Amino acid sequence: MSCKPFPKIKCVRALCQQGVGSDQGADCHDVADTHWLNCGLAPVATPMSVHAQYSQTRKSWGINALGSLVVEVEADDGTVGVGVTIGGEPACYIVEKHLSRFVEGQDPRDVELMWDQMFRASLNYGRKGLPVQAISAVDLALWDLLGKLRGEPVYALLGGKSKDRLPVYSTTGRPDIAKQLGFVGAKIPCPYGPSDGDEGLRKNVQFYKEWREKVGPDFPLSLDCYMALTVPYATRLARALEPHGLKWMEEFLPPDCYDGYKQVRENLRGCDVLLTTGEHEYTRYGFRQLLESRCVDIIQPDITWLGGITEARRVVAMAAATDTIVIPHGSSVYSYHLQYAFSNCPVAEYINMSHSADQLVPYFGGLFPDEPLPKGGFIDLPDRPGFGVTLKKDNLTRPYPRTDEESKRQADANIKRPMPQTAKMPF
Repeated sequence: MSCKPFPKIKCVRALCQQGVGSDQGADCHDVADTHWLNCGLAPVATPMSVHAQYSQTRKSWGINALGSLVVEVEADDGTVGVGVTIGGEPACYIVEKHLSRFVEGQDPRDVELMWDQMFRASLNYGRKGLPVQAISAVDLALWDLLGKLRGEPVYALLGGKSKDRLPVYSTTGRPDIAKQLGFVGAKIPCPYGPSDGDEGLRKNVQFYKEWREKVGPDFPLSLDCYMALTVPYATRLARALEPHGLKWMEEFLPPDCYDGYKQVRENLRGCDVLLTTGEHEYTRYGFRQLLESRCVDIIQPDITWLGGITEARRVVAMAAATDTIVIPHGSSVYSYHLQYAFSNCPVAEYINMSHSADQLVPYFGGLFPDEPLPKGGFIDLPDRPGFGVTLKKDNLTRPYPRTDEESKRQADANIKRPMPQTAKMPF
């Protein structure tokens, strides 16, 4: 008995969305000027806080400059998978003009082959950042397509559920409301950085202390430092907040400061504050450095950035070998499906995207109107194939369209590629 025929990939399309205000799509920072994420409720420290011109708001220095990227991968039976990330028009160019040749004509099940070819082919200009984000969107679209073709949710493709329900915490400007909504914990942004001096440090402590008093002593409350601090400052801040029950201190140094993360870990030996990072790390190679040094307690890859599901499952497996917890950054359904499938991903993050952090709205804005939302402290996934969400394309454009003939030429090159005829030792 032979397996049933499986459709091939017909075409890849890269779409972008930018500048639509409250409907931010995949870019969680493309929000209104008065939004809490843009310092609408309180200051937010960033790597640019050292420059006074760009310290007042996050959008002033272009955190939202690129906008969203949406990738559609269509099989020759008409089934379409969808993946998203940030990167906007520049990422669209990479997908259409480069990455598409490694996908069109392929068997959708060959995700490892396509990922390896996309990554190796972009090494000369990639490895991290925008090119890997583009690869991530393609990879997520492939997993969505594969789930739809098989009639199964992605978590089932990854091995099935490792937990009956997935608890969720909220990143928010209003942890008191997060507690009322049933979240298992909250994370607030750090308002001030080293350039604000000792006064800024005192204000940080007071800011956190006031929120601790409002949510009570038993509600887990963490601090997101968004790459804004230094080794001495992070050490002092953690020590100062430890008596006030700081759960974890997140991404307190720039992502390439690996030695700095190790030094903070050493400085805080015996401190109860957990250390976390990884939101802006890429691929298994970057995470290997964090895991081998044991410099953090929790890693936080963004599934739409680090390389998609294909690379994320490698990172999660690596983390399991060192008993390191994985709590992905944002990315909604793309994270949720991964987390349901792996036991060392115990809790999910929900970034509250409402203007004043006072109501529950979809993380991806209007891109997926049926995006599942947390309720009662859990995120429950609907019984739908793929990632289980439906793309709304109203605000999307395809800046670098290719013809059907161009896609067919690339597809034929993969379908008709020569097969090995002589076996050789491959190393």
